[in-house]
Amino acid sequence: MTENPTRPRRGRPPTFDRDEALTAATRLFWERGYEATSVTDLTTAMGIRPGSLYAAFGDKRSLFEEVVRHYGHSPVGAFAGAALREETSAYAAFARILREAAAIYPDPSHPAGCLVISAATNVSPQDAEVQAHLRDLRNRNLHVFETRLRTAQADGELPPDADPHALAGYFGTVIQGMSQQARDGATAADLARTAELALRAWP
Repeated sequence: MTENPTRPRRGRPPTFDRDEALTAATRLFWERGYEATSVTDLTTAMGIRPGSLYAAFGDKRSLFEEVVRHYGHSPVGAFAGAALREETSAYAAFARILREAAAIYPDPSHPAGCLVISAATNVSPQDAEVQAHLRDLRNRNLHVFETRLRTAQADGELPPDADPHALAGYFGTVIQGMSQQARDGATAADLARTAELALRAWP
């Protein structure tokens, strides 16, 4: 005797894998940016219904903020922090950051560039807070850079006349430019040359 296919199932309704859904949303926001990604695009990529998205993540903005956190803990999003923690000298840390950016940003296994740099460059006025959120994250990263460079100066690794604030801004600018260049088609070899040239600015 076969079970009636129209008979309602008992128990809890089917659920989705939250990490897989976040990964799909991350890729979409990374590829298209916040503004150009619709809720329909997201639910299609995540394999869920709109009601499930709202129930699990809140609105589109809340989902994006969780995506940014998810990205920030992934290998492609956390490489700079790892270098600053793990390298014993500031020069080694920044050399590693630039060289890993050159390899990671054009890697074809994921969208080009950095999500935090490129995902909300152009948004409508009602979404200005999304843009501000990513700007704050980038500025926080610059502050971390500057703090590491000031420590290096205090330890004698940088000369007394070096400018940690300007140097942090310089490396931040190079990294953001490398992200955009990767989105424009620059190869890992192209960006590696940029990284090595940037390191020549080390005092």
